[in-house]
Formats: sequence, structure tokens, C-alpha cells
Amino acid sequence: MVSDVSLFKYQFHKIAFTWYVLAAVIVVLDQVSKQMVSHAFQLGETLTFTSFFNFTLRHNYGAAFSIFHDAGGWQRIFLSAVSLIASIVLIAWVGSLSRARKFEALALTLVLGGAVGNLVDRVWLGYVVDFIVFHYESYYFPAFNIADSAISLGAALLIYDALFLQNKRTQEVAV
Repeated sequence: MVSDVSLFKYQFHKIAFTWYVLAAVIVVLDQVSKQMVSHAFQLGETLTFTSFFNFTLRHNYGAAFSIFHDAGGWQRIFLSAVSLIASIVLIAWVGSLSRARKFEALALTLVLGGAVGNLVDRVWLGYVVDFIVFHYESYYFPAFNIADSAISLGAALLIYDALFLQNKRTQEVAV
């Protein structure tokens, strides 16, 4: 006979597993896209799609928006450690969420997938492969990749969750 506790644990792990699979899919899409661009382009080579969008292969030795790019090497270890710790925290956080908090789980999963995608680059290559570039006339937004997009979208969803959904959940519990 299956106890209520073991059934709960099974459902809990099944729910968390779904989010972990989504994070893995993000990592795979990120890594495959980076491999394809790295094999098809020379460093700095550009393929223009529109007047405001292109692919340009870049190696980012720093953090987001090339912060710490010229820091001399210490940033690889530091940023890898931060990414690893954040990933472990996110894995635990996603695993602790109830079924009712799907939006929060999705947001955290996007951040997790992106963090791991960039961590793989940092550990294996020593830099992060960026290639997506948006620009307007002479202003160029910093190059980014699928992992960065997942992190940004996840962060935006977390902000939305904190501003609008968290309050709603609190009010529903109070009623």
C-alpha cells in the first residue's frame, strides 16, 4: 500500500523532473546554436539578416554585457563559481516549489538553463560564445546568446511574479 507521504514525494519529484528536463532542453539548444555558429563563422565574422539584426561570432571572457572582459583571467574562475552556486540554488529552489507555482518554476527554470549553458562554455572554453546582435544605426546592443535570452526572460518573469502574482497568492491564502 502506498502512503500519502510517498505519493506526495513521487508527485513532487515528477513535477521537478519536468522542470529539470526543460532546463536541459535550454542548455542543449544553447550549446547546439553556439556550436553551429562557431563552426560556420570566423571570430568577428558577421551575417546580416536585416538592417538591425545580425549574427557576429564573439568570445566573451567577462560577464553579461562584457563586464570584466579585460580583467586578466580571474573572472573565469569567479564567474564559473558564481554560476555553479547559482545553479545549485536554482535546482533546489525549483525542486521545492509546489505544483501551484508553475509560473515561478518556469521563470527559475529559464534562469537555470541559461546559467548552466553559459557555465558549460566558461568551463570548457574559458569564454562564452555570443553571436546574436541587435543594432540601430551606430548603436549596438551587446552580443548575446540563447542562454542569455533564457536568463533575461526568466528574470523578467520573476519580477512579474514578485510584483503581481506573489501578492495574488498571498491574498488567496488569507481568504
